[in-house]
Amino acid sequence: MKSLMMQGTQILSTGSSVPDSSLSNDQISQIVETSDKWIVTRTGIKKRRLLTGSRKSVIDLAVVAALKALDKISMSALEIDLIILATSSPNDLFGSASQVQAQIKAFNAVAFDLTAACSGFVLAMVTASQFLQSGSYRTILVIGADVLSKWTNWSDRSTCILFGDGAGAMILQSCLKEFNQVLGFQLNTNGNHWNHLCLSYEEKINPHPILNVYQGSFKYISMNGKEVYKFAVSQVPLSILKCLHDLNITINDIDWLLLHQANERILTAVANKLSINANKIIVNLNNYGNTSAASIPLALDEALDQKQISNDDIIVISGFGAGLTWGTVIIQWKC
Repeated sequence: MKSLMMQGTQILSTGSSVPDSSLSNDQISQIVETSDKWIVTRTGIKKRRLLTGSRKSVIDLAVVAALKALDKISMSALEIDLIILATSSPNDLFGSASQVQAQIKAFNAVAFDLTAACSGFVLAMVTASQFLQSGSYRTILVIGADVLSKWTNWSDRSTCILFGDGAGAMILQSCLKEFNQVLGFQLNTNGNHWNHLCLSYEEKINPHPILNVYQGSFKYISMNGKEVYKFAVSQVPLSILKCLHDLNITINDIDWLLLHQANERILTAVANKLSINANKIIVNLNNYGNTSAASIPLALDEALDQKQISNDDIIVISGFGAGLTWGTVIIQWKC
């Protein structure tokens, strides 16, 4: 019988993976009418990575990111109790986490997908921490991975300049409460505006002639950029402020602001609203674009590898996107 005594959550390691193939703004300008200057000015993105080649899927990236996280701490995959794969681009609509479990040989782990688009990794982190703090599981692998290049309309200038492919992983483990790193969280959803950013199912015009069942297929990503910008800039600071207030933490206590890497203008606007200095923003979207659920763990792993983050640093992490969903989780890094 598993213990139900409340525990803390510690982060053991991170890992990330991006495809080898890179697509620059100049290359995109050969596909649609745009330019490097236009894209950089409006988004901050200079290039993005694309998963090319036959039979490649989100699983390939997720597996590499997971194995890197395991390798950093010399942990066997058999020690993992649960795998949560945050993705909106599975290669199987029934779920892809189980295939990740099999490929990394984490045969003792339960595995499931979590779909919340660009907020996915934040929700997956929070979900994992609840399992750990309740004592239900001891070691959890959380992966954020997306290959939105497969769902991008490459003739739509408003979206094809934004998205890239990637994966990021994090291994969390239960610990004594005094060593807790996940300090608190705040989550939100507003389904009334789902259509501002979506990847919708479209029915065929005519039903099955006998069964009267309408079938169809999924379309490309659709986005109302102006509305998404307004949503993010107005709601994300409120989420962060509420989370800080609940924890009795001030803006001045923040060492790093790690937002979903959607658009550099959004990152700057949120920081300005919170009066957070620009040198505290973790940014890597210029090299990877918007990698959806992968963007936060990918940026965190890169910042850690570059030794930007120090022991006891307080990091405010916020994801936002399709749904519309958004949320904040605050962590204190322990080396």
